[in-house]
Amino acid sequence: MADWQIREACRGDVPAMAALIEEFSRFMGELGDASELRLDAEALERDGFGPDPAFRGLVAERRGDVVGFLLHHPGYDTDAACRLLFVVDLYVTATARGMGIGASLMEEARKVARAGGAGQIVWTVDRRNTLARRFYEGMGARDVEGLDLMCWDVEVA
Repeated sequence: MADWQIREACRGDVPAMAALIEEFSRFMGELGDASELRLDAEALERDGFGPDPAFRGLVAERRGDVVGFLLHHPGYDTDAACRLLFVVDLYVTATARGMGIGASLMEEARKVARAGGAGQIVWTVDRRNTLARRFYEGMGARDVEGLDLMCWDVEVA
């Protein structure tokens, strides 16, 4: 039996999740990602656990510690005419990798998708993150040919 559990993230998980997001940012930096992390615990709490949450989260807890997380939000694919579950981030701390925690987080996301009527789960993955790419391909995920991620910054009022 696994010595971890997957559960819905709650406001009390914010400090641990923020620390893991910082760890994830450092990990991506080692792969060459020069993005500046602007997120802090206050923003995470406001945007995920306030009156109008921008995302939901799942956490993996092992021996009382949060060792992984998955953030997601709903979406829609007009081509496929189906609801989506968009995974924003998935991260498992290095000391907890290889135990099936990442796969368990993704499986729980699949349950969330089904419960919400989503026909697909989609996410982005950095091309340099070969560890993640192998993990996702091992689950049966496929690369979507012809699509690149675009970003347009909007000044928030």
